[in-house]
Amino acid sequence: MPLGSLSMAETSRDPHAPRAPYMRVRDALMAAIEAGTYGPGDPIPSEAELCAAHGVARMTARRAIRELRTQGLVCTEWGKGSFVAEPDPEGDHRGEP
Repeated sequence: MPLGSLSMAETSRDPHAPRAPYMRVRDALMAAIEAGTYGPGDPIPSEAELCAAHGVARMTARRAIRELRTQGLVCTEWGKGSFVAEPDPEGDHRGEP
């Protein structure tokens, strides 16, 4: 499989298929953002807090945050942490806290 290809766990439509740990962390954070637990400009849990809460490695927590950043749901400020992005009035979620 080429390095850029998605694994079966990432592409499966089966709700009972195994999910990569970073996907579980990402989905939990997305659900909390959508539920309003974390609003625009609010900090999300740190990598260390995500590791403790979800029983995952730091790189797993980091990948989950990177996925949310790529989707424009969070932004990260070096030395400060990651924050829920301000919604764009145009409907795009990319923005700065």
